[in-house]
Amino acid sequence: MGGGPDKASLSFASTYVLSALASCVAETATYPFDITKTRLQVAGEGGARGARRGLVSTMAGIVREEGPRQLYRGLAPACLRHCVYSGIRVSAYEVLRERVFRKSADGSFALWKGALAGMGAGAIGQFVATPTDLVKVQMQIEGQRIARGEAPRYRGTLDAFATLARRGGVRALYMGWGPAVQRAMLVQLGDLTAYDQAKQFWSREAGLADGPLLHAASSAVAGLVAATMGAPADVIKTRVMNQPLDARGRGTLYAGTLDCVKQTVRNEGLGALYKGWLPTWMRMAPWSLAFFLSFEQLRKVSGLSSF
Repeated sequence: MGGGPDKASLSFASTYVLSALASCVAETATYPFDITKTRLQVAGEGGARGARRGLVSTMAGIVREEGPRQLYRGLAPACLRHCVYSGIRVSAYEVLRERVFRKSADGSFALWKGALAGMGAGAIGQFVATPTDLVKVQMQIEGQRIARGEAPRYRGTLDAFATLARRGGVRALYMGWGPAVQRAMLVQLGDLTAYDQAKQFWSREAGLADGPLLHAASSAVAGLVAATMGAPADVIKTRVMNQPLDARGRGTLYAGTLDCVKQTVRNEGLGALYKGWLPTWMRMAPWSLAFFLSFEQLRKVSGLSSF
């Protein structure tokens, strides 16, 4: 541990930049599933039509009613969000793993340490990125509003930030930060932690060498666990962030996270907390694959050690 860091050692700045780049690649490749998931999560809210649509019919409906380009509506704030969120979460996890909890000399990292590191990194990254997440969610619903004949709320991404800040200040930009942070903690427990643990497992038990096959197998585990663990919090986050604002920048549908949970379960049943799970998993599985393969290769090209 002595001496200055060498080329392959931990570099917060390098990890931040490379993880941000890799996340934008993954986000672009899987974005249609993300917007479909968001539409499914708000379907049935307040008695809205389309509550019984499934994955295929929802995606087909977007293309038919709004046009194919709408499958990528909100991509800009989504990539902006990941430049903040993924840059911070991955960098924070590596710092926690290497410098706080200290992984073993043989490269192993205890599960309980990984869980704390993953949840901590997710919470930090999401809290900072909440305004970008909020704008992404609201922009994803814009096409649906326009298709219903309603006036658009924003002219674009920057206008969305400005409008929300003007109406409610910083408070409005952080609407829904509670469930967003809770979701991020659970998702990163299933993403970064699961990926790290799966790499150790496949390497130890299956003898896989560090390379694309190991990274792909580990990302498959990470995507499944992350989608399952984060689904309920993701539904609540989406609904809280999508609700209209009053003149003071406060949500008008829910008194808070718990109230949103109560209303959702009371009106639609427990199953509503897993609305959009299929497109979530169908997005997170290839997202994790694209992200970790890109990230690991970018690290290799940059002279950093494997994540």
